[in-house]
Amino acid sequence: MNYPTGVKQGRHNNITYGNRGMGLESDVNVTNEYYLLHDKAVIHKKPTPITISKVDYHSRVDAVIKEGYFRTPSTTDYNGVYRGRYIDFEAKETTIKTYFPLRNIHEHQIRHLKKIMEHGGIGFVIVRFTTINETYFLDGPKLMNFLSHETRKSIPISYFRKEGYLLKDKFQPRIDYLEIIDKIYFGGKKDEEI
Repeated sequence: MNYPTGVKQGRHNNITYGNRGMGLESDVNVTNEYYLLHDKAVIHKKPTPITISKVDYHSRVDAVIKEGYFRTPSTTDYNGVYRGRYIDFEAKETTIKTYFPLRNIHEHQIRHLKKIMEHGGIGFVIVRFTTINETYFLDGPKLMNFLSHETRKSIPISYFRKEGYLLKDKFQPRIDYLEIIDKIYFGGKKDEEI
């Protein structure tokens, strides 16, 4: 096709519509906004604790951070409250098709999730296999069971398929992980059914 500028545009046959260019973090953030807007839950992304050590002040409104460092290791990505229960979880992506490398979750994050569950909170991970466009909810007890019984340095996708829950992309909410929490922790009942 010829455009007024003289640039020819060809057809692109390799277009994929999976995720529509959104990463897992964006999908979770949009989902959490939907939950908040519809008064279903209050769940937010935790800020990473950073100490700023050097700033260049060109003007009051034009400061540039030049140097900073992590104060303490962060815990997990998200936390909040749903139906009176505290929720804490980590969201991770991998481009590997057949397994999720455990090096992607830090030991202090595992310890944090374990403590959350010991104190009655709901802890879990959401893992997206980006190459095959599959996103899974893996409940904390299933994750801890795998870690305590396996010596592998990765979780095979077969474990996610057997023990986890596939989160299918939707319009709204984008990835409805509260639906899975309802199944696991509330007997499949939603608020209006109780």
